[in-house]
Amino acid sequence: MAPTSNPLAGAPAGRHRGDLGLFVALAFGLSWASWGAAMGLGGSAMTPPTALPYLFGAFGPLIAALVVRVRRRRRGEPVPEHAVRFRSRALAWLPLFLVATSATVLGAALLAQAAGGPALSLDGARDVMADAGGPAAFLVSMIVSGPLSEEPGWRGTAYPRMRASMGRLQVGLLLGVVWSVWHLPLFFIDGTVQNELGLATPSGMLFAVSVVPMAMLTAYAYERAGVVASMVTHFAANTTMILLDVHTPVTLALVVGLMAVVAAFLLTVSRSTSGPAPSAGPAPAPAPAYAEPGAPAPR
Repeated sequence: MAPTSNPLAGAPAGRHRGDLGLFVALAFGLSWASWGAAMGLGGSAMTPPTALPYLFGAFGPLIAALVVRVRRRRRGEPVPEHAVRFRSRALAWLPLFLVATSATVLGAALLAQAAGGPALSLDGARDVMADAGGPAAFLVSMIVSGPLSEEPGWRGTAYPRMRASMGRLQVGLLLGVVWSVWHLPLFFIDGTVQNELGLATPSGMLFAVSVVPMAMLTAYAYERAGVVASMVTHFAANTTMILLDVHTPVTLALVVGLMAVVAAFLLTVSRSTSGPAPSAGPAPAPAPAYAEPGAPAPR
């Protein structure tokens, strides 16, 4: 009897590619359409009517992640094997990620100062918090814009699906490039940090590059303790850079370099905590290349 094709062969890979493609299309489509509207309206990103499409655009990855999750549940499909579920014991990791990430940015700023760069000052931090409406309003805005609006998408949705067919460093680098490209329209909206830096300047290009090691660092946090940990890491990096007014090419270059070294080291030497634990028993027998008619499909 001629072998028949297994209807389940390649299904997980195809499903992951379909979900990933849907997520990327929605994340880019929603964000870029909203930011395009903000560019068309003109004015500052923080003043009406531009503020509405500008702020909505930041939630493109979160909305795309929710769509993919609802779609998966309606189909009765399992969670991707590399997805990291939240566990209460993961809370112990959060202060570590918060301090370590902030220390990485602070260390780069101190190195830049020692090399003749701008001196660190708390005056700029006070001004930033005052402009935001006070420390509490500033912290809320830093949690919502970036960590909450992006991490459930980039790390919670895209990362585990890419890990199904790629290594950790490969995913970190590729997803970092995609994430960096996603930010590009912000360079053309008045009032954003990216617009103040300018795309065609050394600082602007270094900011775009800095997203790649940032993606690697948040990926490590995600693998250790789930999406909450990647949100904390994202929050720590963004908040520290804004409070320290990191914008000069020297400081940004040191942030990129130091963060890349730390992230690559962690991803290289640490064992992945996502996916099923390795079995201590003998390797299972290979699945048959085909199923006889009427036989149960392999699982």
